[in-house]
Amino acid sequence: MTEAAAAVGIIMGSQSDWETMQHAAQALDRLGIAYETRIVSAHRTPDRLYEYARTAQARGLKVIIAGAGGAAHLPGMAAAMTQLPVLGVPVESRTLRGVDSLLSIVQMPAGVPVATFAIGQAGATNAALFAASVLGLGDSAAAAALEAWRHEQTAAVAERPEGR
Repeated sequence: MTEAAAAVGIIMGSQSDWETMQHAAQALDRLGIAYETRIVSAHRTPDRLYEYARTAQARGLKVIIAGAGGAAHLPGMAAAMTQLPVLGVPVESRTLRGVDSLLSIVQMPAGVPVATFAIGQAGATNAALFAASVLGLGDSAAAAALEAWRHEQTAAVAERPEGR
């Protein structure tokens, strides 16, 4: 799948955020959902953010997953500039272990929604699964891929503990 066919945009504030956000990309790969990735800093590259968010829908994106640490303004700023659903992933920070990022993303003012997920890897993976769920409303292949993922998750849980 090429970025030209991307339905999901994965954006992050810096290269260091890729350690977390790669888990969203890996989940989308497993589901066969095309995505694009960009580094778009709300503070250091505001013009890039503006251009990205303003053109996302016209370029065919349906959902944006935005990961950010520290002050974590990226998801909210993206949501302020597009009508697409924005899924916020707090990236763990050194100072407050991501709690600062979580609070920044989750405390959006009324009228600028950002769906906020858990801090770190689990949040990135769940944001990808949520994006697939949104896409699945109008895309039977995405819906089927997500259903298969869930069946795999269920099948992987043993009924009894090992050694019993």
